[in-house]
Amino acid sequence: MDYEFPGRSAFAELRRALPVVAAVLFVAALALPMWEISVDAVQYPTRTLQLQLYAYPHITGDYVEMARLNHYIGFYYPDPVYWQPNYEPHPNAIAVPEWSLGPLAFVAVSLCSLFVALAPDVRRLKRGLLAQFAGTALVFGVMLADIQYRLYQAGHTLDPGAPVMGVDGFTPPIWGAYQIANITSRSRFGLGAYVAALAVALLAVAFYYRDRETTFGDLWNGATRRLGVGDSSREDRPTADDPTGR
Repeated sequence: MDYEFPGRSAFAELRRALPVVAAVLFVAALALPMWEISVDAVQYPTRTLQLQLYAYPHITGDYVEMARLNHYIGFYYPDPVYWQPNYEPHPNAIAVPEWSLGPLAFVAVSLCSLFVALAPDVRRLKRGLLAQFAGTALVFGVMLADIQYRLYQAGHTLDPGAPVMGVDGFTPPIWGAYQIANITSRSRFGLGAYVAALAVALLAVAFYYRDRETTFGDLWNGATRRLGVGDSSREDRPTADDPTGR
């Protein structure tokens, strides 16, 4: 069977347009920090150190000063193994090879989103939207779990030869504040994480509208109708699968 691309008008529908937007956002997220850390330490009484980590082995901000602080307790930046980061991994750093695969994961979910949007018919589009949303949520869920595990591993394999002895093992949270010795840190998601989360949310909306030909214009008309601003057509148009449009 020859494949036929959907007509241009089909991409006005939310169920096709939103996966395309999500695909762009997944790639754009790679250029933004995924995780940010603020650190206050007595060694730097007049400033708060800032650190930004990306979905690939790259760290910006005060990463040199942070490395010096972490050295006191034997806590090191991870070694991505397959990708040379913009810092020199310590010989005793834990190996985190999956960090090198971060861009591959983001590009993969982006390409899958485009593939789903180009489905030749509604039946395959609906199946693709389900698989894409569930698969993307699973991928990012596994990534978050892996990050938390690696944080636990790094915090419980401190270098025994570190200058400050007797520091108990700890697990830095993905989000929240914690204190180790005289170092107070606050972790939070970066802009890239929010962009990726927005992309996943758009996939969820596309899946919600999988049985309808609703467009952005329909949403606008529906909103203005509910607000009593002007007249508008029905938000949900009937389809071959659902003649009632419900």
